Amino acid sequence: MGNAAVQSIHVHPVKAFRAVSLEEALVEPWGLAGDRRWALIDDGGKVVTQREQPHLASAAAEPLAGGGLRLSAPGRAPLTVQVPLPAETVPMTVFGTKVEAVPAAAAAHAWCSAYLGTGVRLVHMDDPATRRPVDPAYALPGETVSFADGYPVLVTTVASLDALNSLITEGPGAAEGPLPMNRFRPNVVVAGTEPWAEDDWTRIAVGEVVFRVARPCARCVVTTTDQTTGVRGREPLQTLARHRRITGKLLFGQCLVPLSPGTIAVGDPVRVLDRAVGGPGAADGH
Repeated sequence: MGNAAVQSIHVHPVKAFRAVSLEEALVEPWGLAGDRRWALIDDGGKVVTQREQPHLASAAAEPLAGGGLRLSAPGRAPLTVQVPLPAETVPMTVFGTKVEAVPAAAAAHAWCSAYLGTGVRLVHMDDPATRRPVDPAYALPGETVSFADGYPVLVTTVASLDALNSLITEGPGAAEGPLPMNRFRPNVVVAGTEPWAEDDWTRIAVGEVVFRVARPCARCVVTTTDQTTGVRGREPLQTLARHRRITGKLLFGQCLVPLSPGTIAVGDPVRVLDRAVGGPGAADGH
C-alpha cells in the first residue's frame, strides 16, 4: 500500500447528527472517543436516525469537556447538555438490538423534539463496555459498540470514492455527482491506496493501533442525503447497485473493531497486516 495514510478523522457525538472533524482521536474498544455515545429515540424507544429524519444532517453537537454537548440547529437557540448523572436507564432498540441508556435532561428532549417536530428523547450510553455487544456472528468475545449502526469504527478510502464518482458521472445520476465523502459518515478516511483495495483487508494498523476488519459496510438511504441540507437524491445507491452489489448488499467502506488501544492522528501511516483470499462479503450499514 506504500504511502497510505490517514487523511481525516471524524466523530458523530450524537448518532445521525453532523460529523465533527478531528486532528487526532483516542481509540477505545467500542469506537473513537466521543463517537455516537448519544442518540435520539422515539416514544416507542426505537433509535431515530437520518433514515427517518434526514434533516438531522443539519443538526450539530459540539463535544464539551466531560462528555457533554452543545446542540445547535437551524432555527433553534443552542443548548448545552451535560452528561446525565447515574440514574435509572430506559430501554431502547438499535436496529432490533435491545440496549439500556440513560435519558438526558428534559430540556434536551424538548429541544430535539421542537427541531424535528415530533416527540423524541436524547439518551446517553453510560457504560459502553457492557451495554451493547457487537453482532456475535462477526464478533470476538467481549467486543462492544456504542450507538453506531453495528461496529466501532468505519473506514473508507479516497481512491474508492474517486472510482465511485467516476462511475456516477458515467451513469444516469451524473447530475448528482461528484459526491463528498461525508455522505458515507466514516470515522477514518485513508488516502494513498488503490481503488477498492480495502475489499481484502482483514487486519490493519493505523499508526500503532491495530484493527480487525469485521466485514464490509452495506449502505442505506442515508448515503443519498446531502449532509448539509438534508435533501435526498438517488446517488450513490443507484450506482452502487450497478457496480458494488455483492451478496445482495451495496458495499462501500469497511467495519473495524480495535484490537489495541491508542491514539490515531491525521497523517498516520496505514499498513495492511493481513489480507483475505477472495472477495468481500456483506455487512450491516454504519
